[in-house]
Amino acid sequence: MTALDRTPEADRALRPWQDPALPVADRVDALLAELTLEEKIGQLGSRWIGNDMPEPDEPEPGAESPNVAPMQDVFAASGTVPLEEAVRHGLGHLTRVHGSAPVTTAEGAAEVVRLQRAVVESSRLGIPAIVHEECLTGFTTYGATVYPAAIAWAATFDPGLVERMAAAIGRDMAALGVHQGLSPVLDVVRDYRWGRVEETMGEDPYLVAMLGTAYVRGLQSAGVIATLKHFAGYSASRAARNHGPVPMGRRELMDVILPPFETAITLGGARSVMNSYSDVDGVPAGADSWLLTELLRDEWGFSGTVVSDYWAVPFLATMHEVAADTGEAGVQALTAGIDVELPDTLGFGQHLAERVRSGELPEPVIDRAARRLLTQKAELGLLDHDWTPERSVAAAEGVDLDSPGNRALARELAERSIVLLDGGDVLPLLGEGREGPRSVAVVGPAAHDPHTFMGCYAFPNHVLPRHPGLGLGIEASTVLDALREELPGAEIRHEPGCDVRGDDRSGFAAAVAAARASDLCVAVVGDLAGLFGHGTSGEGCDADDLRLPGVQADLLAALAAAGTPLVVVVVSGRPYALGEVHAAAAALVQAFMPGEEGAAAIAGVLSGRIQPVGRLPVQIPRGHGGQPGTYLQPLLGANSEGISNLDPTPLFPFGHGASYTGFEVGDLVISDIEVPTDGEFTVSVNIRNTGGRAGEEVVQLYLRDVVAQVTRPVRQLAGFARVRLEPGESTGVRFHVHADRTAFTGRDLRRIVEPGDIEVLVGTSAADLPCRGVVRLTGPLRHPGPGRRLVTPVDVGPGGAGQGGGDAGQS
Repeated sequence: MTALDRTPEADRALRPWQDPALPVADRVDALLAELTLEEKIGQLGSRWIGNDMPEPDEPEPGAESPNVAPMQDVFAASGTVPLEEAVRHGLGHLTRVHGSAPVTTAEGAAEVVRLQRAVVESSRLGIPAIVHEECLTGFTTYGATVYPAAIAWAATFDPGLVERMAAAIGRDMAALGVHQGLSPVLDVVRDYRWGRVEETMGEDPYLVAMLGTAYVRGLQSAGVIATLKHFAGYSASRAARNHGPVPMGRRELMDVILPPFETAITLGGARSVMNSYSDVDGVPAGADSWLLTELLRDEWGFSGTVVSDYWAVPFLATMHEVAADTGEAGVQALTAGIDVELPDTLGFGQHLAERVRSGELPEPVIDRAARRLLTQKAELGLLDHDWTPERSVAAAEGVDLDSPGNRALARELAERSIVLLDGGDVLPLLGEGREGPRSVAVVGPAAHDPHTFMGCYAFPNHVLPRHPGLGLGIEASTVLDALREELPGAEIRHEPGCDVRGDDRSGFAAAVAAARASDLCVAVVGDLAGLFGHGTSGEGCDADDLRLPGVQADLLAALAAAGTPLVVVVVSGRPYALGEVHAAAAALVQAFMPGEEGAAAIAGVLSGRIQPVGRLPVQIPRGHGGQPGTYLQPLLGANSEGISNLDPTPLFPFGHGASYTGFEVGDLVISDIEVPTDGEFTVSVNIRNTGGRAGEEVVQLYLRDVVAQVTRPVRQLAGFARVRLEPGESTGVRFHVHADRTAFTGRDLRRIVEPGDIEVLVGTSAADLPCRGVVRLTGPLRHPGPGRRLVTPVDVGPGGAGQGGGDAGQS
């Protein structure tokens, strides 16, 4: 009799762990007592069936599969074990069943059933596997909605919208039998040259924390486990090189890198964490027991699972060289606190049984990891007596992965993420008494290629390049087509001018001629995401400097010389140095990979149909060198005239975003000028729409520690609220600031709230802060512990909670 043949009554009698009426802990205890050592170890591994699929014979030119030398050996080794053998003792995870090749929803659901049935029938106790998928810009599968990249979510400054998007992603994944999503990325940007900036939510830990926590809540509301990554320090590698070592001290790690993870766990309830590939000060994250156990579990109280980044366990031997071989790497990772190895079982294989029996590895370490993984399986319903592979995908029939509702969310995110850097005297093109241009030249390599709107983990850029002829798998317009619809009375000319990459200038002449023959030139330039060098942005696509890729800057210079007013739209995954571009352009717009609905959003902002409301989650550098990778600099990192010939002042600051109306922030009131180090104060301002159109502004609160025992940033975001106002309308914004929000890591590496003066600054960007005051913290130095205040609640309006959100984590 197989595991799938028993009746529910027999299951209840024979298998108490399958009884959902029992407490989860009791069910897991009963199952662990039944499992052999080999079966416990089996729960700690994974299998990636799509990993051993043959490559296509004729990939598209320039779109060949990445050749990533450090991964080749482990990649090959992980695909050689037959499925039935791999699951003989059970299995923890099935890897990317839907996301490894272009399959329909029906084909993907059928494959989930096939694989789950193999897992259940090939093992003694028939425990199903957790199915995980990528979801960095939506469900990474064929035909699913491609939402804007995470850096674009950050530009919305709108946690509620991000939560709604994540809930929609989770519903689609859950319908197809997926239990865990590998998102959100909570890495705080430290150097814009890093290729994975597009996957982040910017350079400020508070903004990342609020948006990341919202994503976690949304995804897990649909019953899909969120996975926080990359824990921790990955984004701060030396020279912004992927997988590079991180030359960071413990204090910077604790004050900048870790707060988003802590917030998403303690307030968002995140159920999984993925380790970083990097080492920090010589200790690889995958073997760091302080990070994965002492801090994550003992201090923060995390009770979920830690999963390895793909092949991070064998990398301890092959790349970090802290282990002699893959087997020893598995022991180190497991001991440090990694519970499940992804995407295939190598270091966590059955060799661990012999190491337990020889006394090298204590069996309680195996039990610890197995208990965590089985607890999640119980919580997900995978241990219930009536679970079947077919029931796990019963909702798949008729699912539309790119539904009208999804597209509406994608459109809202795209529209709210576009940042008007400088409208000049040209934008908006329509309205305000303007008839609009009679002819427009639409040029640039991103003007007529929807791939440029999508991140490297979007399915069209991540998988489909290996499958020529399938197109995007979704409908996505281009800026060229969108402007034709937006400006029906204008003659539209198009010339690409050049490619995103490469040094071919042969198209310059035609582009310049089109500009000269037109009333206006719209140049759309930027990035094309890819993997491991096959793009200008994305994983393994790091930049030497912050020049626009290829010869795009030269194209813009040639267009500017043509004499036609030039509107530059930058569609990118990272901020580029735009000082020279800004000097030559009539207007400048930043769009951070706005997804499948990005074209209409860009065109709508240009025409004025859409009021631009996006704000910068990163700075826009002035020059391509000499720039700090973040606004979070101490005084020595800021502009010290005469000390250095390099001016780090950005072209546009963090938080900046122009509008087609105007706003004025004033009337600062601070409730108390002296507050104990365990107290709270309120910061109130008024904001008024001074223009002629309805619009939205993001009111931003920054704090500065005037004198501290260690150097502190000149200013740091402590709260924000998005406010919508009609022309002439005004309202109040109140920030409730607990003294914990001033905490930092002191000289002894303990978190402290220190008595002294705190400067309070309120405005509309890190550089536009007209409201300033001082609060003095009094009393003894405090060491805030677990439960410290991580959020600044905000009220907008006369006594009502605004979009800043307060305890809902929206500010």
